[in-house]
Amino acid sequence: MAKSLVIVESPAKAKTINKILGKGYTVMASMGHVRDLPKSKIGVDLEKAFAPSYVIPTKCKKVIGQLTRAARKAKKIYLAPDPDREGEAIAWHLREVLKPLAESFYRVSYNEITERAVREAFEKPEEIDLRKVESQQARRILDRIVGYKLSPLLWDKIGRGLSAGRVQSVTVKLICDREGEIRIFKPEEYWTIELELEKKEQPRERFRMKLAKINGEKAQIGGKTRADEITNDASRQQYTVHSVEEKERRQRPSPPFITSTLQQAGVNRLHWPIAKTMKVAQELYEGLDIGGEGSVGLITYMRTDSVRISPVAQEEALECIRKRYGNDYAPSKPNHYASRKSAQEAHEAIRPSSAARDPEAMRPYLSREQHSLYKLIWERFLASQMTPAVLKQISVEVSAGPYLFRAADTKVVFPGYLRVAGEPVKEEDEIPLPSLKVGEMLTFISILPTQHFTAPPPRYTEATLVKELEENGIGRPSTYSPIISTILKRGYVKKEKGRFEPTQLGEIVNRLLVEGFPELMNVEFTAHMEDELDEIEAGTMERVQVLRDFYEPFAKSLDTAQSTIKSLKKPPEPTSAICDKCGHPMMIRHTLKGHFLACSAYPKCRNIKRIEIRDDGSFIIQKPIVLNENCPTCGQPLVERYGRFGQFIACSGYPNCRYVKPKSTGVKCPQPGCGGDIVRRRGRGGSRFFGCSNYPKCHFSAKSPEEIGATGEPKAGDASSET
Repeated sequence: MAKSLVIVESPAKAKTINKILGKGYTVMASMGHVRDLPKSKIGVDLEKAFAPSYVIPTKCKKVIGQLTRAARKAKKIYLAPDPDREGEAIAWHLREVLKPLAESFYRVSYNEITERAVREAFEKPEEIDLRKVESQQARRILDRIVGYKLSPLLWDKIGRGLSAGRVQSVTVKLICDREGEIRIFKPEEYWTIELELEKKEQPRERFRMKLAKINGEKAQIGGKTRADEITNDASRQQYTVHSVEEKERRQRPSPPFITSTLQQAGVNRLHWPIAKTMKVAQELYEGLDIGGEGSVGLITYMRTDSVRISPVAQEEALECIRKRYGNDYAPSKPNHYASRKSAQEAHEAIRPSSAARDPEAMRPYLSREQHSLYKLIWERFLASQMTPAVLKQISVEVSAGPYLFRAADTKVVFPGYLRVAGEPVKEEDEIPLPSLKVGEMLTFISILPTQHFTAPPPRYTEATLVKELEENGIGRPSTYSPIISTILKRGYVKKEKGRFEPTQLGEIVNRLLVEGFPELMNVEFTAHMEDELDEIEAGTMERVQVLRDFYEPFAKSLDTAQSTIKSLKKPPEPTSAICDKCGHPMMIRHTLKGHFLACSAYPKCRNIKRIEIRDDGSFIIQKPIVLNENCPTCGQPLVERYGRFGQFIACSGYPNCRYVKPKSTGVKCPQPGCGGDIVRRRGRGGSRFFGCSNYPKCHFSAKSPEEIGATGEPKAGDASSET
């Protein structure tokens, strides 16, 4: 009897599904998309309903061959990619490629890779959701039109190698706008006054308060002179407790994670870039070997914007809470949370596939990073299903002549969900307070004025940028990681101390795009486009109409920009320097990556030299940096050199000695027990990546610096890229 063929995206997922289904099924991985728009041309017929022309990329042909051979032997083909638009599109492309080879195709989707969920999905297979496919195709075509139409304009006006994107360019604009706010910000001086008092009665506890009002008006102190006047006057007053207010409030737990909140927690709690958070979450979702159970998916699907929890998972969580913490911590009815209006409610929130698998029990089977993220997800989910915390808020006011000082404190009466989530971080103005009574006299200890200056808005971190994108409806949480990776890789922004700054190149590109395409770069317009993509999926809008409404004004803006925007390219500058190889004059050429001296006889003579341009316009030729290390081949000193793929280490005896090696990034390989350095490498076709210096013993690699760690240097991350 012929086996049924099941196709998923990745080998790890295939392994877990194969274990669940057992005999009678062959489970294979497509390794992601098997068809895409061609790289060599736009691949969209702009005249005929924006029809896409899909091709099978070279890298996919081997996989397609394997799937084709398996499909010929199968009676049924189950398409089981992820339960989102991209997964639906992968399933559709697979069906289109394999359609002539099988009698029937079935779409199966599940939110978690557990035996119960997978078997239920295979018992009730469905059809491919063509509305999701239409929505995904609309996004892909929109991004292709913007990228392939705008990029040549940037090449013409600024320089080759640049790119623009419908969402990535708006993200760069947000970072540039924030930088503009910081530059024009003018700090203003202000002072605060803090008082230390002591109870007259036993126990004589000391506590601090801050000046809140003067003569019934809010205390606003703009300079040192006024601060000193108030300090001197207040220190001579009598201090009496003016009011004591206590009230209890119930604090509900936060909802379980969705993609964006998980990414933010990864940055804030684990200090990971979001690419790494998504990569580790993918590992937990696709399945890991946990001893006697074999390969099991430990969390639900990690690309979701819904906070919905299935009744089965809620009941399991409540049972776990009662067993661990007692009945007082389990609500009588499960907690429910409201998702955003645009959320896909068919999905669930990110949660453990089983609440019974507590983090400590899973520790022996997980890497340190997998355990950290699993613990974060497990605790957030369990806390979300617990009773509220009961907090007592205490607010005290102390009068001293015309001055009113204030302090507040919060005490936990009943921890509720805080047993798992941990006690809340106290606000900056919260101060531990002793028991006080109205009318009670207090002893003055000290008073301290402190100077402050208003601060500019902070630069975005990955967490705050994700929050800004989500609140403005720009992109979708599943695209945030590749968007950030792209703008860093393009050199439009950089990360300094974990915060984003636009580069000079990023600001130049942003100014050009804002000038030529104000609507495309408008945050509200970008959010509206996302809403229309959702409407295509909902069946209330047609793909072709959405594309036409976008393209017609965009094409007009493109024509106008081509003729009105001035070129920012700098022409070559002649110099008196003579080429030491052919005798022709040398010229200063300006590129996006800097300046260099080149022979005017190019391409016959390719002699170039790196230069540094001084403030007065003159230049000096940069000599290679000599390292305190000798060549292992000939013994001459090694030097740092620059090539088309960046810096590298080479022998100073070139061309007689051609020894070279990659330059270390200064980051150690994250693979356990390796200890090698992460270096920049060049692959087939000139592609660049980061790899371990211990290759071929260690095969660790990452596609971009931000995949390697929170410092902006390599750590294993999500290898996906913006479409």
